[in-house]
Amino acid sequence: MSIRTICVYGAGALGGAFATKIAHALSDEVQVSVIARGAQLAAIRENGLSVVYDGENHPSLSARVTATDDPSTLPPQDLVITGMKGHQLSAAAEGISSLCNDKTRVMMILNGVPWWYFHADKESRFAGQQLPELDPDGRLWALVDPRRVIGCVAYQGAEVIEPGRTKLNGKGRFFLGEPDGTLSDDLNALAGLLGRSDLDIRPTARIRDEIWAKLRGNAAFNPISALTRSLMVDMMASPELAQMVRKIMNEVQAVGTALGCQFQSSADEQFASAHGFGPVRTSMLQDLLAGKALEIVPLNGMVSALGKLAGVPTPTCDTILALTKQLDVENRR
Repeated sequence: MSIRTICVYGAGALGGAFATKIAHALSDEVQVSVIARGAQLAAIRENGLSVVYDGENHPSLSARVTATDDPSTLPPQDLVITGMKGHQLSAAAEGISSLCNDKTRVMMILNGVPWWYFHADKESRFAGQQLPELDPDGRLWALVDPRRVIGCVAYQGAEVIEPGRTKLNGKGRFFLGEPDGTLSDDLNALAGLLGRSDLDIRPTARIRDEIWAKLRGNAAFNPISALTRSLMVDMMASPELAQMVRKIMNEVQAVGTALGCQFQSSADEQFASAHGFGPVRTSMLQDLLAGKALEIVPLNGMVSALGKLAGVPTPTCDTILALTKQLDVENRR
């Protein structure tokens, strides 16, 4: 895989950070462009992108990139990195497709269950099954094509503090994997390139394990934080909320296990480690306060849906899902 052109489709907090780091480190060998809109697009065009770190002795970074809201104005890319949330992707399918040629790979940074989840899956009995909850009319499957995808699970706190400027909570780490589980040449080439951009990249042959390991926390903390407007430290300080977090983690682990996921730690161990979280504001709480649509289906809806598919009950997740969906409706109203 030769990577000379990279487009970050959705240059929000994490997408903007990726574009900044790649362009800053590799400007001599890679041409970076971004798809953005509104105030973010205007700021990037005027001042470029920048990254600052929260509480770390790490220099800030800045970079100039090509920025547009119309992907059809860009040529086909060697690599497309999506920084959009799962509920935003279907509407972007045509735009992402316009950036692809026969060899383009699409690295998708997603929380929760991705639309391509069962493509080339060897661990469950549902290989090849599509997920209409995430891809309602099959546009992603048809236009983007799951064979292009390299999955990415990101452990990186990020927030846009002003247009064009992202604050990162630590350096973070990023798991990359092919849906078919191979440690392919493309995967290794991509990991090597991104690793030279101050990104902690960890290739894996079991990307679905990483999806469920992160989802176990996200499915609990994100919706509860939105429903209560609580920081993570405050949720864990409340015995009632902490107990609900534990129940959701256990349900998520049960569904993931039924689909062939192998967890490296138990739900109880993850719950215990959560007591060390500080005053972190989850991405769903950030979206709620900004009046944006909430990332409900990939994080919570799919736990319930895949639980039904696998025959695993998820009563706490089902209740949280109903409450969060109505919260989203009323918040946007």
